Amino acid sequence: MTTAPSSTAQPTQSARPLTRNDYKTLSLSALGGALEFYDFIIFVFFATVVGKLFFPADMPEWLRLMQTFGIFAAGYLARPFGDLLGRKKMFTLSIFMMAVPTLIMGLLPTYAQIGLWAPILLLLMRVIQGAAIGGEVPGAWVFVSEHVPQKHIGYACGTLTSGLTAGILLGSLVATAINSIYTPVEVADYAWRIPFLLGGVFGLFSVYLRRWLHETPVFAELQLRKALAEEVPLRAVLRDHRGAILISMLLTWLLSAGIIVIILMTPTVLQTVYHFTPTIALQANSLAIVFLSLGCVASGALADRFGAGRVFVFGSALLLLSSWTFYHSLFNHPDWLFPMYAVTGALVGTIGAVPYVMVKAFPAVVRFSGLSFSYNLAYAIFGGLTPMIVTLLLKESPMGPAYYVAIICGVGILVGAYLWKKGR
Repeated sequence: MTTAPSSTAQPTQSARPLTRNDYKTLSLSALGGALEFYDFIIFVFFATVVGKLFFPADMPEWLRLMQTFGIFAAGYLARPFGDLLGRKKMFTLSIFMMAVPTLIMGLLPTYAQIGLWAPILLLLMRVIQGAAIGGEVPGAWVFVSEHVPQKHIGYACGTLTSGLTAGILLGSLVATAINSIYTPVEVADYAWRIPFLLGGVFGLFSVYLRRWLHETPVFAELQLRKALAEEVPLRAVLRDHRGAILISMLLTWLLSAGIIVIILMTPTVLQTVYHFTPTIALQANSLAIVFLSLGCVASGALADRFGAGRVFVFGSALLLLSSWTFYHSLFNHPDWLFPMYAVTGALVGTIGAVPYVMVKAFPAVVRFSGLSFSYNLAYAIFGGLTPMIVTLLLKESPMGPAYYVAIICGVGILVGAYLWKKGR
């Protein structure tokens, strides 16, 4: 599909329009990412059931939920090595590390069957999955950004991010189907396993899809010029690119809060706090994810045209307004659920501009390590703490998620203003 360019090819690569091969690469990358991301997040849609099956029955509900989301958070621990081994190798390896644990999770015995070994094994599978997703997301952003011209990096990264969110949509649709087809007793008895077993099949299909992808032109050119990092890439990143790391980590916090709180945790919140049925909650969530996917593409394209700073300032401000209205209005206006969740989901799509900044923040020779280190460290901290903090906030107030999102929107506005001022 793509051959290694000569050292003089890069200016042409930067100026050319998107080609059929570019769209093919974007489509295959987004579809493969969607299937792999489904494997990672399907756990969240069955958090309530899994919590009851894998933890002691006499544990308080809020503590069980916190433990369950804590295991979800444990999935963000590993950093890949795409600056030395190549973008495609890490991109493909991550699939195997995702598919196998997903299959095993669908077969795990519960707490009633093996006691404490049940949550321990569940945690182990989530850690392995976290290593996989830690390579998948940064690797996917770098992969597509190095396949397209500079002026279309935002659109490419936004499209890829949209594909990842489509994996969440697939998880939501499968969860909706399971809760519609089976009774709550059947779901708790055996039907919760079906989505995890499906995930293993999706993983094998993703492996097949990525056979058709080639190494990126940028990495291939670095190989030709012998310009690959001569030292451990992470060492160079920590020494020379601390500012880029800080900005990338703050933007990852924005991304993690938007996805985890508004998209992944809210279906459970809608059921436990606002007393919507699982089917209604998941249907509304599916609608929000559709608008999220559209918002990601739009934000990436707007970043190409106007700069990421403006996108973050206006997008974060509007997200603050819509998310506060969403969580605050549902008690008195439950009929607002679908339209308000759709609008809020679209504005979460502001995160589509995050990878635009991150891939441009690091030079090609250490781009994979710089981006993945920043992303994974920030997600391990903020993505790991967010579910537990929001669960504790919910114990104090039903507006807990709104408080947390408001804080992170403030961070998004400040980072956006900084980027806007710097003209990035």
